[in-house]
Amino acid sequence: MHKILVFIPTYRCEKQISRVISQFDLEAIKWVDTVILVDNQSIDKTIECGVEFGKKKLANCNFIALRNDANYGLGGSHKIAFQYALENDFDYLVVLHGDDQSDIKDLIPQLKAGNHLTSDCLLGARFMSGSSLKGYSGLRTFGNHVFNQLFSLVTRQSIFDLGSGLNLYRLEAFKDFYYKTFPDDLTFNYVMLLASFHRNQTVRFFPISWREEDQESNVKLFSQAFKVLTLLVRYAIHKNSFLKSDLRLKMIDAYTCKTLYNNKPSE
Repeated sequence: MHKILVFIPTYRCEKQISRVISQFDLEAIKWVDTVILVDNQSIDKTIECGVEFGKKKLANCNFIALRNDANYGLGGSHKIAFQYALENDFDYLVVLHGDDQSDIKDLIPQLKAGNHLTSDCLLGARFMSGSSLKGYSGLRTFGNHVFNQLFSLVTRQSIFDLGSGLNLYRLEAFKDFYYKTFPDDLTFNYVMLLASFHRNQTVRFFPISWREEDQESNVKLFSQAFKVLTLLVRYAIHKNSFLKSDLRLKMIDAYTCKTLYNNKPSE
């Protein structure tokens, strides 16, 4: 059976992290080898709550809690997780955001159908047939549809979401760590998607359920929209040089973290 690592990025998710970990029922655990929680220097008790609840709920699989040594951003946390997955010989990396807006259970039918076996990127989509949205504003829904269409136009591919918080990656396609210089902020997923199409990776979308309840958004709507549009224009004009350039605001040689909890038996 393939080794699947579930990566839960967190930042100020104290209220939601126990609910995210509760998603791992017996059916989900059957597919998972290891769950790592990567906290990006939260100023609340996210990591403490995650460890406390994970000790009980994730006792039947490997559970590891890491804290970034600096605030690397969501993209930086992804790089930590990809590094860990590749160094420990995992086959697939699943990304499940720690704010409890998406649900790991939506991925299980895709795994049962074997869709991960024929995809480099299996991406959850909030805006395709079969998806459900709860508590998401009409303005943001409209904005996402507009950007999905713009990205589809530039890439000449059908894009249903630029980043939903539930994704799966086949790690064989990511071994060369070409994404190290991609943005460390919330635009990391957008550039990853552009690069996947540019590298002729197999990208497949699947419908998910998504909700917004007590989460605190770190996105400033209009400034984020301008930033994403700028990235897309730059990509459209100079695809190769854009993806090879360093898109980070700060140059980081190594993304490091500390292990705060690990129930994995010593080898």
